[in-house]
Amino acid sequence: MSSSKKQVSSLHEKAGISSPEITNVVAISQIQQKRRQLPSSEELIAGILNGNRTALSRAITLVESTNPEHTQKANEVIKGCLPYSNKSIRIGITGVPGVGKSTFIEAFGTFLTALNKKVAVLAVDPSSSLSHGSILGDKTRMEELVKNENAFIRPSASGDTLGGVARKTRETIILCEAAGFDTIIIETVGVGQSETAVHSMVDFFLLLKISGAGDELQGIKRGIMEMADAIVINKADGDNIKKANLAKLEFNRALHLFPPKKSTWQPKVTTCSAITKEGINEIWDTISSYFEMTNETGYFQVKRKDQNHFWMMETINEQLKLNFYNQPEIISQLEENKKAVQNDEISPFAAAQNLLSIYFKKI
Repeated sequence: MSSSKKQVSSLHEKAGISSPEITNVVAISQIQQKRRQLPSSEELIAGILNGNRTALSRAITLVESTNPEHTQKANEVIKGCLPYSNKSIRIGITGVPGVGKSTFIEAFGTFLTALNKKVAVLAVDPSSSLSHGSILGDKTRMEELVKNENAFIRPSASGDTLGGVARKTRETIILCEAAGFDTIIIETVGVGQSETAVHSMVDFFLLLKISGAGDELQGIKRGIMEMADAIVINKADGDNIKKANLAKLEFNRALHLFPPKKSTWQPKVTTCSAITKEGINEIWDTISSYFEMTNETGYFQVKRKDQNHFWMMETINEQLKLNFYNQPEIISQLEENKKAVQNDEISPFAAAQNLLSIYFKKI
């Protein structure tokens, strides 16, 4: 080959079809602006009552927002939905990480939708204490249930409120009920005091356990068993069946050490496998028996009223906290007091008192 001959590389880019010119930039800009614009309270309420999931999701985002400008609109949406709420069964599900909560909820939720139930899963993902971020991976873990037209999965970051329970979960329940969901499942992060918070907003509290994890006595010590209306030994399949049955026996014995519940309900212990679906129907039978009994005794209605009172007080506490930190004077003085405390120039208690004095003078 002649050195003067020009070599042509086989790696070259062919000219493609040129993109058509945008003929109406203004129209496209208006469409994009409309998508970003938040619907009115009336539009959101109407959409929720019609079962529109986009409206429901946008309303939940509004309710979860910490922006003070969103509070009034969120309250209007909740007020409009409130007359259509309280028509569901609220089930709390907790358990330590690794117990199989997401797999169980997917199997349980699928079972319920087969019974023509409309299921909303409010899954609380743990937030990082350092970055405050959250993976929000429940839609990935529940890949079958998320495609079910009778199911709605809403993952929320736990934040730092109520020991890990997503802020405004209580209001989200109201919105889901107004949208027509008759079974609300709330999954906790399974750590800290989140179980206590979830217990205060559900009708039935289910504790998931696994055999051979050495947490039988730990569960008793933490006091979670006292709150449980049922204990389910998950992963009772294959070689674990014998261990699960032994764990069931141990937990049944342990339950007799606790005082009777106000509801007079005797908590049940069952085994199940979220993989093989064994035992899922027995769990629903247990929950149905509980609701039948508590409705007959009137305890169901009493508990709902007590929970409403509890959440009113919690909302007052939360709102006072938000108002405090959103005061311009507090914002300007907070960093200064922080540095003074860190440098041992003032005690933490005196610094807190200074900030509170500024706050109360301004309100």
